[in-house]
Amino acid sequence: MHALVTGGAGFIGSHLCDRLLDSGYRVTAIDNLHLGRMRNIDHLQGRADFRFHKLDMLDREGMDHLFAEDRPDAVFHLAANSDIAAGNTNTELDLQLNQLTTTTLLAIMRKHDVGRLFFASTSAVFGEAEGNIHENHGPLQPISFYGASKLAAEAYLSVYALSFGIKTLVLRFPNVVGERSTHGAIYDFINRLKADPTKLQVLGNGRQTKPYLYVGDLVDAILLAWDKAPGAYEVFHASGIGETSVRDIAEIVVSKVAAGAAIEYGSEDRGWLGDVPRFSYDISKLIALGWSPKRKSTEAVELAVERILANGF
Repeated sequence: MHALVTGGAGFIGSHLCDRLLDSGYRVTAIDNLHLGRMRNIDHLQGRADFRFHKLDMLDREGMDHLFAEDRPDAVFHLAANSDIAAGNTNTELDLQLNQLTTTTLLAIMRKHDVGRLFFASTSAVFGEAEGNIHENHGPLQPISFYGASKLAAEAYLSVYALSFGIKTLVLRFPNVVGERSTHGAIYDFINRLKADPTKLQVLGNGRQTKPYLYVGDLVDAILLAWDKAPGAYEVFHASGIGETSVRDIAEIVVSKVAAGAAIEYGSEDRGWLGDVPRFSYDISKLIALGWSPKRKSTEAVELAVERILANGF
C-alpha cells in the first residue's frame, strides 16, 4: 500500500513514517516545515520506498499535482500547528494550518478517489471538561484556537466520510512526548536549563496534571486502530495511564540535565491562555480493540527525557 503522510517531517509524523516503512508500506511524506524538521527524516532519504516533498497543503494546484503523480492509496493526516500558545499570538494560524489544510485535503482526496484517511485530533476539542472523558462526551467547548480548529476539521471529516465514502479514523490524543519534539514542557525545560543550568523557570504553578503518552505507544495505537477499526467514521481516544504534574516533569528534567538547579514556579493555574490544567481520558474503547500503552505516564516522560538527550533533539 502507498501511504501519504502529511506533516511527515514533524515530531509524530516522522515516527509514523518509520513504522509504516517497517510494515511494508511505500511512503510519500509532505511538510511545509513550519514545525517539521528535515533532520527527523534524514535517515530515510535515498530509500526507494520513501519520497519527501516540501509542500504547503493550502497550495491546491500543488496538492492536485501530487495526488495525480504519486497516486496514494491512503492518507495519514498529521500536518497541523500543534503549538497552542503560538495560536494566541496569531489567531489565524490554527484556522490556516489545521482546519483549512484539512478541508483542502478532503476535496483533493474526493477528486482523486482516495478512500481512506487517518486524522490526528486532540483532547483540546473538549476544553475544560471534567471527569473521565469518553468519545461521546458533550458538549464540546474548546478554549483554544487549536482545539476549535481541530473540532471544526472533525465536523468536515464526518461529512466526507458519511456522505462521500472516505473511510475515516480519528484518534484524539493529549500530550505526546519523545525524541524529535519541537515544543512542549520537556523540550522547553531542557533548552532553558542548557541556556542557564542554575535555574529553571516554569510557566504556571506546576500543578497542571495530565496523562502523557510516549510517541512510540501512540504510533502503536494509530496502526492498530487503522487495521481493526470497522466503521466508516470511527473516533478513538489514546492516552498514557496515570497522570504526571508539571512539577514532576520539572524535577525529572532537572535531575537529568542540571542537578541542583533551582526551580521557580509562577502563580497561575496554567501555563498560557488556552492551556487545560487537568483532564483525564477514557481509553476503554481503544483498549477493547486490543491496544494499551507500554508505559505509564511518568515512565513515558522519563523515557522521553532520556531519548531527547541521547538523540540531541
